[in-house]
Amino acid sequence: MKNTPFDLTGKVAIVTGSSRGIGRSSAELLAKLGAKVVVSSRKAEACKEVADGIVAAGGDATVIPCNIARKAEVEALISGTIKHYGKIDILVCNAAVNPYYGPLLDITDEAFDKIMGSNVKSNIWLSALAIPQMAERGNGSVVIISSIGGLRGSTVIGAYGISKAADFALCRSLAGEWGPKGVRVNCIAPGLVKTDFARALWEDEAMLKRRTATTPLRRIGEPDEIAGAVAYLASDASSFMTGQTIVIDGGVTTAAT
Repeated sequence: MKNTPFDLTGKVAIVTGSSRGIGRSSAELLAKLGAKVVVSSRKAEACKEVADGIVAAGGDATVIPCNIARKAEVEALISGTIKHYGKIDILVCNAAVNPYYGPLLDITDEAFDKIMGSNVKSNIWLSALAIPQMAERGNGSVVIISSIGGLRGSTVIGAYGISKAADFALCRSLAGEWGPKGVRVNCIAPGLVKTDFARALWEDEAMLKRRTATTPLRRIGEPDEIAGAVAYLASDASSFMTGQTIVIDGGVTTAAT
C-alpha cells in the first residue's frame, strides 16, 4: 500500500471498543495499512488477543484497557498512548452502550445518563485530550462511529438514537472548531451489522427477515464493511472531508416504503 493515499505508515491510532465487532475490524485494517494501533476496551485479555493477532501478522499494536465511561481511564488511555508511541494521529471513537430496550418515556434516569455519558460525553473527553496535540502538528483525524439510529425514530432504542444524533452534532461542531488547525472530524453511521453489540436484533429471526426485506442489498452488514470507511476517514484519501457523516446501511435508509 506504499505511495497510496491510504498508506498509514508512521501514524498512531487509538480505537476504542476494539476487542470485537467494528472496532476490532477497524484496528486490524488500520494496522494492515501501516498504523501503530492501540487496542482498547474494558477487558485487557480480550484486547490482548486482538493485539497479538496484529503483531503476528507483522503489525504494531499495544493494549491499553479503558472503560470510556470513566474519565480517569480515558485520561490514562490518551496519556498512555502518547507515552508509548509519542503521539496520536487517528482517534476512532467506537465504544458505545445501549443498556435499555423499550419505550423512550419509560427509561430510568440512570439508564439515560449511562447512554449519554458513554456515547456522547466520552467522545468529548477523548477529543479534548487527543485533538490539541494533533493540532500542534497541523494534522489529525477523529472518526466517531455513530448509527443510523440517529437518523430515524425508534420505538425501542430511542435513547440510543438520541445519543447517536448528538454525535452527528458533536462531529460538525468539532470540525468547525479544529479544521483551521488541520484536524478533521467525521462520523460513520452504520445500519444493522452482525456484531455482538447488535446480537439481540439480528438473532431475532422475524425482525431480521423484516429488515432484510426492506434493505436494498437484502442483508445486514459485516464489521469489515464498516472498517473500510474508517480507514478512508483516517487516511489522506479523505483529506478534504470534515464534519460529514457516511451512512453505511445497505441502503435501508433510502429504500422506498
